[in-house]
Amino acid sequence: MTRREDLARRFARVATNQVVRRPMLWRVFRGPIRRMFDGLAPVWDGNRSPDAFAPVDAALERVEPPRRALDLGTGTGTVAIKVSQRFPDAEVIGVDVAPKMIEQARSKKSKVRFEVADAEHLRFADGEFELVTLGNMIPFFDELARVTAPGGRVVFAWTAGAETPIYVPNEVLRRELERRGFADFAEIAAGRGTAVVARKRAAR
Repeated sequence: MTRREDLARRFARVATNQVVRRPMLWRVFRGPIRRMFDGLAPVWDGNRSPDAFAPVDAALERVEPPRRALDLGTGTGTVAIKVSQRFPDAEVIGVDVAPKMIEQARSKKSKVRFEVADAEHLRFADGEFELVTLGNMIPFFDELARVTAPGGRVVFAWTAGAETPIYVPNEVLRRELERRGFADFAEIAAGRGTAVVARKRAAR
């Protein structure tokens, strides 16, 4: 690991911890995070191990086919493309705050629509997606809950478990999601990583 990569990992962990505790701090971290991932975009895929996304594959086995799916923090598009391949009839959108990452994702010529967007404030309507995925992504819980359809699923995946630079412990995920109407949690271990699946309760 180069010094630059080590510094990037440390910064990502600090940013994640701070923003999860105090989402308003995202306005401080947004610019540096965007620039960091723009710089990493050309080498991003080459730095992933073959089993990096095993937790995603394992989690998607527990998900019903969605009509529409959203991948937040899509990076170079790997998770979004996996969703599209597993559910070929679904419309899949991948968004990321880093334009250079989106350029890399679009170059893969998949069926996924990729857009530059900030996961803190999304343009999508309430309840628009039956599946929302986050692979190594800082969660914005209010916005995540808003765009997830009643009865829909959310998937969090961490490629190296607790060692992932951008990582949120399961107990924090459960606490924050339960407050926003999610239930039926499943914790998964696969490859070197972990995943959490949860369902948004249907409206009464």
